[in-house]
Amino acid sequence: MPALRRSLGALTATLALALGLTTGLGQTPAEAAVPATIPLTIKNDSGRADQIYVYNLGTELSTGRQGWADANGTFHPGRRGNPPTPAPDASIAGPRNGQSVTIRMPKFSGRVYFSYGQKLVFKVTTGGLVQPAVQNPSDPNRNILFNWTEYTLNDAGLWINSTQVDMFSAPYSVGVRAPGGAVKSTGKLKPGGYKAVLNNLRNQSGGWSGLIQTRPDGTVLRALSPGHGVGSGALPSGIMNDYIDRVWSRYSSSVLTVTPFAHEPNTKYYGRVSGNVMNFTNGSGAVVTSFQKPDSDSVFGCYKHLDAPNDQVRGPISRTLCAGFNRSTLLTSANQPDNNAANFYKDSVTNHYSRLIHAQMVDGKAYGFAFDDVGAHESLVHDGNPQQALITLDGFS
Repeated sequence: MPALRRSLGALTATLALALGLTTGLGQTPAEAAVPATIPLTIKNDSGRADQIYVYNLGTELSTGRQGWADANGTFHPGRRGNPPTPAPDASIAGPRNGQSVTIRMPKFSGRVYFSYGQKLVFKVTTGGLVQPAVQNPSDPNRNILFNWTEYTLNDAGLWINSTQVDMFSAPYSVGVRAPGGAVKSTGKLKPGGYKAVLNNLRNQSGGWSGLIQTRPDGTVLRALSPGHGVGSGALPSGIMNDYIDRVWSRYSSSVLTVTPFAHEPNTKYYGRVSGNVMNFTNGSGAVVTSFQKPDSDSVFGCYKHLDAPNDQVRGPISRTLCAGFNRSTLLTSANQPDNNAANFYKDSVTNHYSRLIHAQMVDGKAYGFAFDDVGAHESLVHDGNPQQALITLDGFS
């Protein structure tokens, strides 16, 4: 059960935002008042009779230690094992259909997993916790129906998001209750949206149906993200090549302008292709970073040739390129990012997985790839003084 390569893409973006706000703006009185734990209410509207198992795993922000939290929000540091050894049973009994359970959420950057009918298998190694990686056919969680949400709770508040960066599976939505009682929520599918995503993937030409995973009896469990699909051979490795080639050709004779910061409209970088490399210059003409021509895996995973370090130049440019490739906006506008959702996914060669998920969301927002937050199209909610976190297990229609 190998560790996930890119599984924390959305969480990393969330954490970076959270920590940036904390260190950049300082604490207001409301932020300083965020308690050590807040209530997390999990409501089961799934319509299924299965027993639900809940896990709260992550990094304790005050110490940097990995571990898990029990139902009271108490942190338990993880053990290390070599070779990989079974992790302690960190499961919490979840709600039956039509019911709710409230537990405590500590100051973590982590995940809340939930599984249907069967406990998940976690292991520990010298590198820390090994989480499910169902793109691997030998992963012990391969035939379990499960999903997870990602969150960061710190002195600046709560950030919680639904995610499809790794897979589209058991539907759920998330929310946060503010001091006045108002709830901000996201991640909810339209009526019939769960089946629509899967059916449309099946009918999408080019091999996209290969992303769907089933149990031996044919029960649908999930659709892998295209990055994991390429990595596991479920999706053709060159599925984005035609679009990548056209982008490379276009900017061999013209300039791509990237304005990575909405609050800094005068900070611009200019991309031009020379051979297999796209060089970016600043306003003075100096080369600030260069990108090798990406492959489909780099595009879907926003890594490798599109690596995005946490800096102020390469990372922001790479995030913009990644969003432009996945949304197929790089040929319709030479000024990026294009944040108008009406322009996304119009090319026949695009990230159809992300396209189909966004199309079935009530608010149009999702984490279909790691940098779906470019232009604020991600399924994320935040409050600086959270009174309650919410996860709703939605129906499978």
